Formats: sequence, structure tokens, C-alpha cells
Amino acid sequence: MQLTDAITTISGIGEKTAALYHKLNIFTIHDLITHYPRDYEEWRDIVNIGALQANQVHCVRATVLNVVHLPHIRNNLSITTVRVRDASGACDAVYYNMPYVKNSLQAGKQYLLRGRVSLKNNKITLEQPKIISQREYQQNLHRLTPIYPTTKGLSVNAIAKAVQAVLKSLSEEEDYIPRDMRSKYQLMDYRTAVAAIHFPENREIMVAARKRLVFEEFLFFIVSVLVLKDYSERAVNDCPMMRIDACQALMDKLPYELTNAQKRVWAQIEEDMCSTHLMNRLIQGDVGSGKTIVAVLAIFMCVMNHHQAAFMAPTEVLAKQHYDSILAFALDYNIPFKPILLTGSLTAKEKRSAKEKISTGYANVIIGTQALLQGDVEFYDLRLVITDEQHRFGVKQRETLAQKGTVFQDIAEEGSVGGTVQRSAQPHILVMSATPIPRTLALILYGDLDISVMDELPANRLPIKNCVVNTSYRKKAYEFIAKEVAAGRQAYVICPMVEANEEIMGDQPILENVIDYTNLLKKALPASIRVEYLHGQLKPKEKNRIMEEFAAHNIDVLVSTTVIEVGINVPNATVMMVENAERFGLAQLHQLRGRVGRGKDQSYCIFISTSSQNDTLERLQVLNKSNDGFFISSEDMRMRGPGDLFGIRQSGQFQFRLGDIYQDAQILQSAQQCASELYKIYQENGRQPTAEHAKFWQHYEDNIASSVDFINI
Repeated sequence: MQLTDAITTISGIGEKTAALYHKLNIFTIHDLITHYPRDYEEWRDIVNIGALQANQVHCVRATVLNVVHLPHIRNNLSITTVRVRDASGACDAVYYNMPYVKNSLQAGKQYLLRGRVSLKNNKITLEQPKIISQREYQQNLHRLTPIYPTTKGLSVNAIAKAVQAVLKSLSEEEDYIPRDMRSKYQLMDYRTAVAAIHFPENREIMVAARKRLVFEEFLFFIVSVLVLKDYSERAVNDCPMMRIDACQALMDKLPYELTNAQKRVWAQIEEDMCSTHLMNRLIQGDVGSGKTIVAVLAIFMCVMNHHQAAFMAPTEVLAKQHYDSILAFALDYNIPFKPILLTGSLTAKEKRSAKEKISTGYANVIIGTQALLQGDVEFYDLRLVITDEQHRFGVKQRETLAQKGTVFQDIAEEGSVGGTVQRSAQPHILVMSATPIPRTLALILYGDLDISVMDELPANRLPIKNCVVNTSYRKKAYEFIAKEVAAGRQAYVICPMVEANEEIMGDQPILENVIDYTNLLKKALPASIRVEYLHGQLKPKEKNRIMEEFAAHNIDVLVSTTVIEVGINVPNATVMMVENAERFGLAQLHQLRGRVGRGKDQSYCIFISTSSQNDTLERLQVLNKSNDGFFISSEDMRMRGPGDLFGIRQSGQFQFRLGDIYQDAQILQSAQQCASELYKIYQENGRQPTAEHAKFWQHYEDNIASSVDFINI
């Protein structure tokens, strides 16, 4: 069995079951073994009923006092309530639509019951506890059982069984990290790590396995950055641009004065574009810090030097919004922009027309999505490439777009007789991110770029009002959302899951899901309020349609996963409510908060936490104290340690399969050191791999360097 084989090669997985795996983006054996557990279920010692804790999974040894079965109480729902007792107290075990329980549990007999504990009306209840044998309890005690992200119709156990089958029959794979580096950085070998991340014997082994796999993810990414940096440093700007007085004249016409941060960053960009080396610069700053107007100034300078500029956005909706705003800006200030929009949803005729205008030079400002990367898109004289929310594009994608700008000019060689030479003129690169991250991490992750920090907001920005509350606040939150909608405004509600898991496992609270929550809100809010949902598993056209409908105010409340983290600008949205806020990193919560506060009205962010743990609440309170993304990201890195390996969802900036740049900051720094060593040896060997490192560089060339989807969402 090879990693590239389809999952249908696994015994028991036919086309129907494979379709369920496809919903989870699992198509190959490699996809399956890198579909890592989101958490683990740990079987702990038996506890007394008097010591049960809410939102935890516990096992009790108790005697049944009585069984009460209530059939068909509403909507075909039946409830069986079992009263149980031990020496420390009594509680109820409640079962829904499980009538056979009344025959399985007999009054006067003692049983082992294992299930989630809930607290309702100050009463401790076991929710649908499983009846287990003493043997089963002993076999699983203190073991870690994987809990995978699932979809309806595909259980955790089914995924675990498939992974076990693969691990048993998988052919021997090469370990791509050289032996000397594995030894130096104390890394587990690859095959052992893959098996241990899925089925660890204990927590210590799981931590070691995860360290190895995260290290590898970071290592190949950083090597790509180093290769790109080396390439960029050797790239000469053969056609420096001229400084344009009209740029200052345009700034003077603006109805507001640029902040000091904007002026500083613009001066850096202007100097880059006029120098003899190509610009490779990142603008890093919060939403609302004014990155876009600085980007427009760069486009203006490029166009006034008679060249083309390209602006690439991560979604069609955001690309269209940029196109509309740039077109309006050109009309308002009478500047010679000829913008064109190129996205995947255009008709074939519209695409042909757009590509012709791009290739002939008629269009001097090209705005689009990844459609700009297509092989048949040819530019006339591309000299500036801007990518918005650049972490959404892979390192190689950015490089691919830069290569689109390579043009060849016939230039008379000095001293030659009637001859010419061809000289390449590659474009300047400007990338933007609204997600501030600590500088120590930024220098690693953006190692090929010069970093400009925009750490100042315009004076007219209304700070967002925040609150961190528990689930008892939901009713008030719904009333507040209804009030804002009645005033003509809109709201987002974020859930961590697309749909409900079939199995409730592990020690984490039940996670809210987009589909069920949408139905709940439709009932809880007035019927006049238009509620819709959005998630990443929808088809691209449907996602674009929903975002466009929300932007056009045809939807009042949008229930979504973090897919809206970037890619939509709705100034009319004033409320952001995040369910299960404790499941997200602070940096991602701050990024989500950036979806509101974009208009003239006061905006609000409500973080609902299901956790009662003091350290979790302390972490979330950081968002109450500050709207400063740089401060929040630093606190996120400080407060997120390696002990919380699965409790917090990805931070969002660089969505590695397993690694997280905040909680794995130390691993990231070690991987950066290793990458630097490997690349230095490679360079000293005449850009040829040594025998010891040959497998590493071969894997890089075959699987990383040639892929434009590297670290791409």
C-alpha cells in the first residue's frame, strides 16, 4: 500500500463510504494518516458520585435505585431516567430514545457507568452513560483513544479502524529528516511518530510523536522560505522606477491625513521600488490600519511609470470589493487606472476579454484571485504584485505569480554593433496581512520578506466593545443581535464545527455546529430576521453567493465557521458572537473580531465560553483588555504552552495540518535552526545535496518545491 493510493484500496471502504471521507478532504492514504486526532479520550479511575464534575467524562460504580421510562413525550422523543447511588451520593443517568435501557439496568444491581456529566438546574446528571464491563474498564484504563474530526455517517471508530489497517499494511517509507538532524534535535523516526500520534500508549509518547510531525511541517516550510529568500536577494531590479511628484499630490487630495505609520511604510515602499534591487516587502497591521491606501499608492506609482500592477485576493468576493473600490478611487481622483477583474466565476467570454486586455497592456491594474496564476494569463509589463492576506497563498503560489511578471526587453548593449541583449525585469512584491504576529515568529515565517509594521490606527476608528461570558448569557446575546438587526445592522455568529459529531467523546464540552445552530437561531430570533449559514465544505459558487448576499444586506445574521476570517468586508456588520471561544487561539479570535468595526457604527464582540477553568477565562480576558493585535498575539504565544496540544484550534495564519505557530513556537525556532543548517551545507556543497541529506532534498524537490498548493487553504 502506497501513500498515493486511493482510500478505496483499504478493505471495507467502497465508493459510498469513500464519498463520506471525501467530505473530510480525505482522498488518499496520505490524507488519511495525516487526518490527525483533534483530541484524545482518556479513561480515568472510577470516581464517587459526589466527586463528579460537569463537562467531564467520568466512570462510576453505582447501584440502580429505580428506572422510569417516559415514551413519546414530544416529537417521537422518549426519555429513560435511571436513579443510581453509591456511598457518596446519588444522581440520575438519562437516556434519550433508548427504551431498551429499562431492561438492561435492573433495580438493586450494581453497574459500571461511563459518560459525560452535565449540570442542569444545579443537578448533576450522567448523559447517556455506557454500561461497561470490568474487563473493558481494565483494558482501557489510562489509555488514550483518538477522537477524529468526523462527518455525518462516518464514526470515529470507523476512521480509527481504517487508520489501523493502513499502519499495518503500509510499505516502508523513507524518513526524510536526515539521521544526524533527528539525533541533534531529539526527534522520533517518522513511522513510529505516525503510529504514535494516532494510537499513543501514553501522553508522553503522544507529545514526542507530535513534536516530530510538527517539526517536519515547519522544516519544509522554512526551507522553502530560505530558497525563496536566496532567490530574491540575487534578483536585480533592472528597471528602477522614477519617483513621482503626483504621489504626494494625491496624498494631499485625500480627505484625511495618513497616520505616521502609513507615511513611514509608504516611504519604505517608495524607496524599494526606486532602488536597484527588487522589493519583497510585507505590510503587517491590524484591520483598519490603512494598508489598502498604501497599496493603492504603490499601484499609482507603478502605473505612472507606465507599468502594470496586479492585486491578488484570497476570495472572489474580496477581489470584487477591491476592484469596485479601486475603480471608484480612480474616478474620484481622476487618475489613469484601467482596472480589470479576473476571477474563476467569469464566463468564458469574459475571461477571454480580460486576458486579452491584460496581455496587450490595455489593463494596467489587474485584480483577481488565484485565477491570475493560470498558465494562459500573460501580462504585458507586470512590475508590481500585491497579495492581500498573503498567508492564504502558499510560498510557491506567490513565487508563481512573481514569475508571471518576467518580461524581456531588447536593450542595446553598450559598445555593441547593431546588437541587442535580452534582460529580465521581474516585478516588485508587496504582501499584506491583517494578522499581527510576534516579531520573533514573523522573522522566521516571513524570512524572505522585509517587514513593515503598521502599528497605528486612524483617529476616527471606534474601538470595538468586547465581553467574555458563559452560556447563560445566550438569551441576552440573541436579544442584543435582534436589536441591532432591527436598527438596520448585521451580525456574525461563529461556530467551531460544520455539523454535529455523531459521537460525544473526550473531556471537552460539546462543540456548537453551524448547521444546527442556524436552525436554533431561526427559532430563537424574530421570523423577520434572515439567517443563513456558511462553511468551507460548500461549493465555491455557493460560498461566493452567500458572502455576496450578506454583503448586499440580503442576509441579517450569518452563522459561519472561521471561513469568514478573511475574504469579506461588510461595514454594516456590528456584532460578532463566537461560540466555544475557548477552542480558538487569541490571535484567531482577534482576526475574527476584525470582521466588525469597519463602518461608522459602534461594533461589539461577544465571546461565549463553555469552560469554567480560571486559566481559560484569564486567557480570553486578554481580548477584553485590548484591541491591539500585536499585544494579543504576544500574549497568545506567552499563554499557549505545549501542554495544551489539542484544546485550541489552529491560529489561522499558517494552517499546517498539525503545527500551531503559537503553542509550537519553540519547535518552530528549532526547525528554523535546522533548516538554516541544512541550507548552509547545501550551499557550501555547490547547491548540491550531500549523500547524507540526499533523501531530504529529493523529497523537497518532488513534493514541496514543485507544488503551488504548499501550505495553502
